[in-house]
Amino acid sequence: MPTLFTHPAVHDQRAPTLELAGVSVRYDGTPALEDVSFQVTRGDQVAVVGPNGAGKSTLFNVVAGILKPQQGSVRVYGSGPRGHICVGYVPQRNRIDWRFPVSVADVVMMGRVGKIGLGRRPSRADWQQVEAALAQVEMSALTRRQIGELSGGQQQRVFLARALAQEAELLLLDEPLAGLDMPSQDAILRILARMRGQGMTVLIATHDLNQAAGLFDKMILLNRRVIAYGPPAAVLTPDNLGRAYGGQLHVVHTDAGDVLVTDSCCGGGEPPVAQIVGSEQGAAPEPMAR
Repeated sequence: MPTLFTHPAVHDQRAPTLELAGVSVRYDGTPALEDVSFQVTRGDQVAVVGPNGAGKSTLFNVVAGILKPQQGSVRVYGSGPRGHICVGYVPQRNRIDWRFPVSVADVVMMGRVGKIGLGRRPSRADWQQVEAALAQVEMSALTRRQIGELSGGQQQRVFLARALAQEAELLLLDEPLAGLDMPSQDAILRILARMRGQGMTVLIATHDLNQAAGLFDKMILLNRRVIAYGPPAAVLTPDNLGRAYGGQLHVVHTDAGDVLVTDSCCGGGEPPVAQIVGSEQGAAPEPMAR
């Protein structure tokens, strides 16, 4: 979510939407990100993938200006990330207190605060922006409902509406599809496709390699460092996957394609996750047509 400042950050539309150069973050001396560098341009929708503990959430916190790296620089439209009201951030659902007594409309109005200013009352135009955003995510009927009463998919759609009301140009989504049923996932993905049509740039963290390869034309494979960045076919190679997942990775060749089996979490007796990530020749699937 954006940080509020009296003087908003400089916003140069000629600059890359997002640019990281040599970014490193450490927690108590332990590396979380190491020498991370990449650029994202306007309208890109990029899937950020990698094993648990790869630094995906840390990366998003750095881009949102919540966390300052020990080394390197982050630029959003040419200036540092703090103070940009154009950056929308939706953290993982388990990091949000859904017991907080606030309505759907109030949550979406929070996206307008950076433009309204602290302590000022929303105008009629602001409420119209909220109504339009809720209509776009098909949540108009639940405007007065408490946010904690909604399903997981509905909650995620409300946060997408908040980004629309905010007029965000760069949206960070940390595992937005986790724990959702297929209809809810499909609804979120349809909304993201419409956002792309409006020129919004999206970075989405996900563990689902197959879904990421099928739906996004660019991927960042991350494990503290950027292992690979580009089209899925260039990113999801056996060498890159081995470097990212190490001992968690097993590739089984079948008639249907190469099945990638990864340990979805460490310990706890959880079963491995199997995903078909390529053709019989080992190439990653092409992105879906939009």
